[in-house]
Amino acid sequence: MILDFKRKDDDLDKSERKAEIKRLRELLVGEQQTIREAKLPVIVMLEGWDCAGKGNLINELICEMDPRFFSVKGFDRTPEYGERFPFLKKFFDVLPENGKFLFMDTGWMEDTVGKYLRREIPREEYERRVESCNIMERQLRDNGYVVIKLFLHISRAEQLRRITALRDNRDTQWRVSGDDLWQQQEYDRFLKTYDSFMEDTDKVFPWHVLDGESRKKALYDGLLAITGAVEKAVKNGRYDGGPSGLKFPLLGHPSQKDADLSASISEEEYKSELERLQKKLAKLHNRIYRKKIPVVICYEGWDAAGKGGNIRRLAYPLDPRGFDVIPIASPTPGELARHYLWRFWTKLPRSGHVAIFDRTWYGRVMVERIEGFCSENAWKRAYGEINEFERELTDWGTVVLKFWIHIDPDTQLERFQARQNTPEKQWKITDEDWRNRDKWPQYEEAVEDMLRKTSTEYAPWYIVESVDKKYARIKVLRIVTDALEKAVEENVVRGMKSRKK
Repeated sequence: MILDFKRKDDDLDKSERKAEIKRLRELLVGEQQTIREAKLPVIVMLEGWDCAGKGNLINELICEMDPRFFSVKGFDRTPEYGERFPFLKKFFDVLPENGKFLFMDTGWMEDTVGKYLRREIPREEYERRVESCNIMERQLRDNGYVVIKLFLHISRAEQLRRITALRDNRDTQWRVSGDDLWQQQEYDRFLKTYDSFMEDTDKVFPWHVLDGESRKKALYDGLLAITGAVEKAVKNGRYDGGPSGLKFPLLGHPSQKDADLSASISEEEYKSELERLQKKLAKLHNRIYRKKIPVVICYEGWDAAGKGGNIRRLAYPLDPRGFDVIPIASPTPGELARHYLWRFWTKLPRSGHVAIFDRTWYGRVMVERIEGFCSENAWKRAYGEINEFERELTDWGTVVLKFWIHIDPDTQLERFQARQNTPEKQWKITDEDWRNRDKWPQYEEAVEDMLRKTSTEYAPWYIVESVDKKYARIKVLRIVTDALEKAVEENVVRGMKSRKK
């Protein structure tokens, strides 16, 4: 057991420990500058028992540090029925920039174990979340993050003593919650589950157990763990992991070569279908809002393929309070300084809402790959990371639809020239568009790789032929309405099964 509670004799006397704590604090202050120069982001996650003193320990750890280069984040205990986003989102939201520290007062461990023991999630969901935690830690490591996981441990008797002391003082009674009392009663169950979780997640970054019954020893051991991990990371250099080698349930991948670019639709059929499908989509939007089904719709495609017009016809019937269209441009300095998926995690829709992405996380395996904006390891690794990201969304219940809006080079050239020769459309054409066109063969190869490696059973790609833009709009509307109708029906079936149980 990782949490086999045995008090260890302190090797240091009081004066030696005081001197060592001072030395380690000075070292940690110096490491702030070191990680800034090395552009290493560092996360210190402090887990532990209620009333173990986590808040006090964090205060002691950061007291000498430069507050401009660290942040502290705590997480409220939100009941599972009150959650409106995927499990991992709250943790990705707070990721630190390169060169900064983040101290977390509890994190993915407490969120997983607590909800499981409160019977808010079943055993299979608990196990899935353990897997998600390992995936997230591996992704953080592979993208250069340093994560130090500390667990502040106290015995059942010590926890009871502290709870009693707090309750006996009128000024501190408020600090003892029903959760604290319940955990004390269920100490053995928590101990077993905490230990199991730590053993299952001791793979990418190790756990460090601190003796919470001696505050100075816990501080000393905590400082030792943090400074040691940072020193090792600086010495080894920023980690840039290669492909994960994980297998995903891929579909027979769609190919641009199989697309029928002659596909078209008559004006009469277009108008009729547009009206019918938009009315249907408006009704479905109300239903997914009521059922709290989140929807993510991704648009990628060739420049001038007609993404903007397609998105407008899709968005028109939606209630403007329940959707967002999110245009993705070049990353800002703050986005570049974090995990590349951070800017997408932070823009995910809450349950019952729709997010339409105009360009997406697939820029990693297209423009960033071709233009050399990331390492070869990074873009090759991204296929697996993206599949994991999308699986996390669909496991949460999100409908994920991905459209590649497809045209041929001749059609693109015609549209480029039309834009360039029409004053009110010239803003649509840039020098970058022409440069990208010169690299059509390279992009075509990258797109084929993307379609082949990321068209999964849970998040498939759809190639939308867009030489006839009106045909493309109707095709997308049909796919979206069919998918939402299916999601609503499956939601109803799950609800019926749940009520029967």
